[in-house]
Order: sequence, then structure tokens, then C-alpha cells
Amino acid sequence: MSLLRLTVASLMLATAVTTGSASADEAGSGCVTTGRELRYLVVFDRGTSRADAEAQIAAACGVPGGYYPQIAVGIAGSPDPGFGRRIGLDRAFSAQAERLATHRLNGSDAPKSAGARPRLSPVAPDAVPVADRTAEQWDMRSINASWPASVSPGSRDVVVGVLDSGVDPAHPDLAAAVEPKLSAGCLTGTPDTAEAAWAPTTSAHGTHVAGTIAAANDGRGVTGVAPGVRLASIKVIDDRGQVDPEAAVCGLMWAAAQHIEVANSSFTVGPSSLSCAPGDEHRVVHEAMARAVEYATAAGTLTVAAATNEAVNLTPSPRAGVRTPPRSKSCEASPAGLRDVVTVSAIGADEVKSGYSSYGLGVIDVTAPGGDTGGCVLSTVPGGYEPLCGTSMAAPHVAGVAALLASAHPGYGPRQLRRAIEQQARPMACPTDYDLTGDGHQDAYCAGYTGYNGFYGHGMVNALNALSPVRPGGRS
Repeated sequence: MSLLRLTVASLMLATAVTTGSASADEAGSGCVTTGRELRYLVVFDRGTSRADAEAQIAAACGVPGGYYPQIAVGIAGSPDPGFGRRIGLDRAFSAQAERLATHRLNGSDAPKSAGARPRLSPVAPDAVPVADRTAEQWDMRSINASWPASVSPGSRDVVVGVLDSGVDPAHPDLAAAVEPKLSAGCLTGTPDTAEAAWAPTTSAHGTHVAGTIAAANDGRGVTGVAPGVRLASIKVIDDRGQVDPEAAVCGLMWAAAQHIEVANSSFTVGPSSLSCAPGDEHRVVHEAMARAVEYATAAGTLTVAAATNEAVNLTPSPRAGVRTPPRSKSCEASPAGLRDVVTVSAIGADEVKSGYSSYGLGVIDVTAPGGDTGGCVLSTVPGGYEPLCGTSMAAPHVAGVAALLASAHPGYGPRQLRRAIEQQARPMACPTDYDLTGDGHQDAYCAGYTGYNGFYGHGMVNALNALSPVRPGGRS
């Protein structure tokens, strides 16, 4: 149902007629129809039908924009600033409204396009440099993913969903991997399969992530961890570089619906990057995202997420006996902090946790190269290749290893893949000294032991081990 074709009043009239719950005059009274229309994520009681959810949205002066009955999460639009209060602030959240409020606090009333980045300039595939740059991929050597073409590259039966800013389908290293039929844009909270909706527009981020996972092993450019698997471009990062919760929910639900084996989430749900003092709005986002991840896992999709670049402790609560400096206060990132997610921290070429990487015992599952002052991760970008640093670069190494495992073990589900990733990782001990600035103070505290700790989880992910038999107990 188009938000542009229905007014709030007309939808409420239709609802009143079909449900008999109110007259047209009663339903329409008090609704503001002339304000700026904002989009909301709404969480309903589990089991709520689509008809009931749409009726509740209409009664609160909103227009339904999509609904996921499997998890009872919906999308609504409304020009009425009282919509959130009417439907319940404990179950509705608008990232657009929060951004607008922030702009107004700063003395401006910015339009929707404010903060958008310059659009990417199209580059013809034959203009992409052909030089072999695999010798620069220190990250692949770190995870034992530097091998000849004779080694299994992964199966085309396996698909990795790149929940990101879009993947360039014309890049020579990715053209054979990107599967248009499985790709979709999710920026509005509902999937759009048109190529314009899932292709990159302002950011090279998603194309870079995609190359780390599956860039072709063709003697040019770079090579991904699993160059034989396919990719689905699932666009959730908008032109401002932000991820609204409805977009992330849509991306996870799309991956599950398409039976995608692995979903890489190198992002944090916004508009704020982390929640260190959760309120109603955070609880709404947390609940919606938790339901989406839970559903995707049950449907057969493993979610791999970046730990964020905030350098904060993601452990849910302070542990007895562990000193926690003020700058390491506990925060939650989504999806990184959610159950069933494989959360990845970043290391540099020196195999020490990158200074920017968030961490936390019980949250970090494994680690992978994300780069640091010693060098960033080289991968594909529209028109060529560039190095980037971040936990966003670390996570796709793990997604690639998960794809190799799924290729070698077609019957494995998400929990089996997760177990195998953890078992085959190379254990890494906490550093004896983590004073990166040289000021005499530890920049973060690593809790745990060699086999499992807050900096590296179960250790460095290992691609070569993914091609080896899983030890007993790998199944769950």
C-alpha cells in the first residue's frame, strides 16, 4: 500500500468501516495530516495478524508500510507527530524523527537529503586495473586463505548476503559472484528487487566487503576468502552512511526468505552508533532486531557482524574482579551484541587487537584482520581497489570462512557453522600490555584466557582449517 496514494484520513475511514470499531468522524478526529511524513518501526505482540497490526497503526493516525508477521514487526508512516505516543513509545521508534530532532537542537531543520554523500561515478569494467595485487593481501595470509586455484574455492550453491551499502555488479572481480535474483534494497523497510535499489550509489563500503568474501581468483586484482560462492547485495546502508532499524530488519528477513546461508552485517543500527544508556527507543530496536536474527537463524541463515569501531566494552554487565576504566563502559551494539550472531573483532598486521575495535568477554566470538596503523585491508571498490580499516573489514573474512564451511558441509545449519568456526579458530592469548598510546595506562582490559577472551573470542579465524574435517562435537 503506497504511502503516497493514501491519506491518513482515508485509511482510517476504511479501517472504521471494515472493523466497526469507530465512525469515520471519530477515527479521523485529532490526526495531523499536513506535517512531514516520518517512517516508524513498530513492534507488536507476537502472533498479531497483519490485519490487526494495520488497524492499530491506522487508529494511531498512521499508514501501514509493510509487515513481517513471522516476527510481528511492522513499518508505518505518519505526518502526525503524535503517532509514536498514540501507538506507544515502548513499541515504536523513528530514526527519521530522531535525526530531525537532532537537527533542530542544532538550530536547523535539515531536509531528508541532508548529509548525503557525493554519488559514485560509474567506471567501465574494462577500465578497472588488471594488475595482480594478491601479494598485498596480508590479511589473507593471516587467516590461511592464500592458496592456489586448485584448492576448493567454495560452492556456487552457497550464497552470502552482503547487508551493506550495495555491491557493484559490474566490477570484474565480482561480476560472476553477484546474484541479481537474490539481491534487494531495504532502505524503506520493505524489499525492492530493482537493481537501482540494491546497487551502490554513494559508498564503496559494500563492494569492499564483498571483495573480501568472494573476489574472483583470476590472477588480477585481489582474491576473496571464498571466490567460488555467490553474493546477494542487500542494501541497508543509506546515502548518509546510516542504517535505520527497519532497513536492518528487512535485510535479515530477506536473507532468511531467500534461504541465504550466511549474512554479513558490517554495520551498527543507527541513528546513534551504540546504546550506552538504553531507553524505550533502544528497547524497541533491540526487540525488533533480536526477533529478526532469531527468525533468520531458525530459517537457516548465520549472521556474522562487525564488533563496531567504538573501542568500547560490549560485555553486557561488569564482571566481578575486572577493572573497567571509564572509557570502557559497557554498551550494546546491534546486531553485534545479539544472541545467535557471530561477532568479530579486528586485529592489525601485528596480530594485536586494533585500537578502534570494540571488545568484550561473552560477546566477541572470533577475530580477523581489520587493519590498523601497520596497514589496512585491500579489497574491491567500484572502479578498482582500495585499502580500508575497520571491524567492517574483519567480519567478511569470517563470513567467507563460514561460506567455505557451508560448501564443505551442505547439511550444516547456523549453529553447526558457528561451532565449526569457533573450533577451527587459532587461539590467541590476551596481550600482556595494551598501552597503545604509551602513556602508561592500559587502553582496554582483556578478560579471559588463551582459548577464549574478550579481545579475540575463540581466536583468529582460519580458512584452511575450514577445508579440514571438523573435530568430534562439531555438530549441534
